[in-house]
Amino acid sequence: MNTEIIGIVATFLLTLAIAVPLGKYLAKVFAGEKVWTDFLQPFESLIYKLSGINIKEEMNWKKHLKALLTLNFLWLIYGFFMLLGQGKLPLNPDGNLGMSADLAFNTIISFVANCNLQHYSGESGVTYLTQQFVLMFLQFVSAATGIAAAVVLFKAFKDKTAIQLGNFWVFFVKSITRLLLPISIVIALILTFNGTPASYDAKDQFISVQGDTVNVSRGPAAQMIAIKHLGTNGGGYFGVNSAHPFENPNYLTNMLEMIAQVIIPMAMVIAFGYFIGRRKLGWTIFGVMTIGLFMLLIPTLSAELAGSTELAKLGISQTTGAMEGKEVRFGPAATAYWSTVTTIISTGSVNGMHDSTMPLTGLWQLLAMMINGFYGGCGVGLLNYFIYLIIAVFISGLMVGRTPEFLGHKVEAREIKIAAIITLLSPLLILGGTAIASYVFNNSGDANWTVQPKNWLNNPGFHGFSEMLYEVTSSNANNGSGFEGLSDNNVFWNVLTGVIIFLGRFLPIIGPIAIAGLLGAKKYIPESVGTLKVDTKTFALMTFAVILVLNALSYFPALALGPLAEYFSMPH
Repeated sequence: MNTEIIGIVATFLLTLAIAVPLGKYLAKVFAGEKVWTDFLQPFESLIYKLSGINIKEEMNWKKHLKALLTLNFLWLIYGFFMLLGQGKLPLNPDGNLGMSADLAFNTIISFVANCNLQHYSGESGVTYLTQQFVLMFLQFVSAATGIAAAVVLFKAFKDKTAIQLGNFWVFFVKSITRLLLPISIVIALILTFNGTPASYDAKDQFISVQGDTVNVSRGPAAQMIAIKHLGTNGGGYFGVNSAHPFENPNYLTNMLEMIAQVIIPMAMVIAFGYFIGRRKLGWTIFGVMTIGLFMLLIPTLSAELAGSTELAKLGISQTTGAMEGKEVRFGPAATAYWSTVTTIISTGSVNGMHDSTMPLTGLWQLLAMMINGFYGGCGVGLLNYFIYLIIAVFISGLMVGRTPEFLGHKVEAREIKIAAIITLLSPLLILGGTAIASYVFNNSGDANWTVQPKNWLNNPGFHGFSEMLYEVTSSNANNGSGFEGLSDNNVFWNVLTGVIIFLGRFLPIIGPIAIAGLLGAKKYIPESVGTLKVDTKTFALMTFAVILVLNALSYFPALALGPLAEYFSMPH
């Protein structure tokens, strides 16, 4: 086993070693049990008092959603106007301009929704003020929103019958004070000591070997990069994200950032099992997700380590060819691992260029985002998986001739209709959005866009289609990474992806919470000999089959037109 493979194995094992105790800790935090961070209670009490929050108020699922949506709407309005006027506000030593209305619309929806799709370049598109007090702020609160939503699901199944599901504001605040903030501080310190800027200084200048004057962007980067990964956000402080040497200086920081972006999604699954008192179910779900990770990772590693046959025809060696689009300080294996985890957990950060990866790697990246249920983002990954779980329960119940049940609660028509709508939503947004983009690209000709449609794509043919498909898929999955051969900062793409991000974020939160709230309020039915057990290997296999079949039926034609067609068109 070469050292590159050892590096990613060590990264995964370290992630697992942190995620397991973190999951147990989170289960206790949200259950209100004693934990070592209880010294933060006075600080939290001050927040509740200043905000007028009554922490003793119990909320049903509708009140939880009302609080969640209202809060996010306020952030959206605040951030939109800040981005419009940032050029005239303080903390702008480099003199960056305010955003256009369509770009501000896209950017603020993207960061409120935890997607962080960036149609601007980080160091020149925003100021230190908006980097810190709009975008970094939203990276904390959007992650906390997803975690708080998942805890509502936890509460629905903790007791036999549950109408009141705790207090959204408590879950939200604790997600920040007990989890996101303290770990982010540790990560930011490690990044800073490894060379990542953390000051408010303006651009620096130096004279290159060729005699050119080069301006180097700096600023408060380390603190944003910490939460961008821990909160599965992904928005880069610099334009090229974690491929930039300031965002990700060396292999140590590369491992740190890969671990940071996976630990909470993993921990939330483990926390679910411990919170509801069904540890076996938590580990069963974790097992399905982990198998899904490896089924995407192994072929990605194979494709990237093999290099390009097109480059081989030019006499370039396999080792050199495998480095296309990658940073020499990381190598192809670490880049392949990053591209896999960043797409399954909707972080969207990159340490290499996805547009330069092999066609089959692009296929696995797209499929990871289309499934969007293997670990997933902070909290919302479990909500996405819950929809697959309910559909698997429904199909299994029909197969054995019983009314479907989940944890002692009958799954009836209303819950299945909601699950079906949410299941159909992603294909509608992804395929519909790509179809609209393809139509506009091929038929608009001289339409008066900021960037002419004929100039959208740097690559023609199958790869050009993949670039558009990837942009829409990434938006729907709240991922934010992209095939950067697409020129996306124009009215069409800003509006299209902004709408898709909004729908792709909030409807998949509303649906699972509604189902959980409806199921939790139903009369508990004790288990019997005929009860479908959802924590067995057989049911895990059933759930995995549902995930594969649903996504294959939904997306195979689009994938065949893009990465698969590109792969088979290459000489082998």
